[in-house]
Amino acid sequence: MTPAHIRLRRACATAAAAGLLAAPTLTGPAHGAQQPARPAAAAAAAPSPGTDSDFPQLTPAVAARLDAALRRVMRETGVPGAIVGLWAPGKGSYVRTFGVADRASGAPMTTGLHVRIGSETKTFTVTALLRQVDRGTVRLDDPIGRYVEGVPNGDRITLRELAGMRSGLFNYSLDPDFVERLESAPEKPIAPRQLLDYSFKHPAQFAPGARFDYSNTNLILLGLVLEKVTGRPLHEVIQRDVIEPAGLRGTVFPTGAALPVPYAHGYTDQTPSGRTVDATDWNPSWAWAAGAMASDLDDLRSWAHTLATGALLKPATQAERLRTTPMGIPGDGYGLGIFDIQGWIGHNGSIPGYEVLPVYLPEARATMVVLLNTDNLHEGQEPSTLFGEAVTSIVTPTHVYPGHKPTAPRRG
Repeated sequence: MTPAHIRLRRACATAAAAGLLAAPTLTGPAHGAQQPARPAAAAAAAPSPGTDSDFPQLTPAVAARLDAALRRVMRETGVPGAIVGLWAPGKGSYVRTFGVADRASGAPMTTGLHVRIGSETKTFTVTALLRQVDRGTVRLDDPIGRYVEGVPNGDRITLRELAGMRSGLFNYSLDPDFVERLESAPEKPIAPRQLLDYSFKHPAQFAPGARFDYSNTNLILLGLVLEKVTGRPLHEVIQRDVIEPAGLRGTVFPTGAALPVPYAHGYTDQTPSGRTVDATDWNPSWAWAAGAMASDLDDLRSWAHTLATGALLKPATQAERLRTTPMGIPGDGYGLGIFDIQGWIGHNGSIPGYEVLPVYLPEARATMVVLLNTDNLHEGQEPSTLFGEAVTSIVTPTHVYPGHKPTAPRRG
């Protein structure tokens, strides 16, 4: 297996609308070089007057169009199971499940199932960091070397550059020895310091701040910063400082391989032979602060809104978070553990066996959440991207996610 086969993919997402949403509610299974930073699409919590009128009422007719589009994506991608939710105040909601949660038993996907959320974890880690910024414990422009020894360019790389993917540090999940270690024993844990060893044997890729380059190494370091300044293990930091204040009940930062019950089985082709296998019991410790968490539909809906609107942060800190650096595609930008893609704010996640896409569109105060139990690419594209594109092409044609046709790198 080549290094590119083990990945926490570059795509990202987060967003969900809070509060009760107006009828009609449609639920149930369906059959069958550094560039200048720019502000995010909006101050997330303050949509432009009148723009939400462009979002359609989620009538049965619109639901039928969404059903047809999503069934088509299911057929084309071969995704075993999917959960899709869409909510907008005053416009209604759309919630559907497709396919199976377990290929062996044929059990259907249902809305209460847990999945691994991959890089969506980054939004929790960076939020925990920013809460420490608000408390004055750390500063975004502190060098990482103040907290963690032995980091290449550690006296120059700032916490801001780590959170914004502009450190230049090599992505450990692209290291061949790491890949060999993971493929040989995916159920065994890997310690954070071991992950850094895989990265630090490589030279820095570029000067700190010079450009955007997505690297899971950045988040491992931020996790260690949080442990150092709080004196608590990271899973406790995330639980007490983010999950509980956000009011989430189905979200966990695991300390082992077990998923919360009930859960969907996850399927991946990230194997030496390329054959798809059940990866449900693979230990996510290799992703740690970059991608180890698990959640469900309701929590991702709530978290997406909390994340995009900055409910847990001071307004000035949220404004810093939403200042984005171009990722190389017009209309896309990456902030501090968050993205803005065609106006949709959040972060997606992909880890062997699972993908999620929770995003929030401030203009319409709309939330979209996609959960899948596979990360297998379809013609080089993330399946969650294709689901998001199918939905937004219908409901927000002026804000189609992702609005381009990139080839997803099979990388960390």
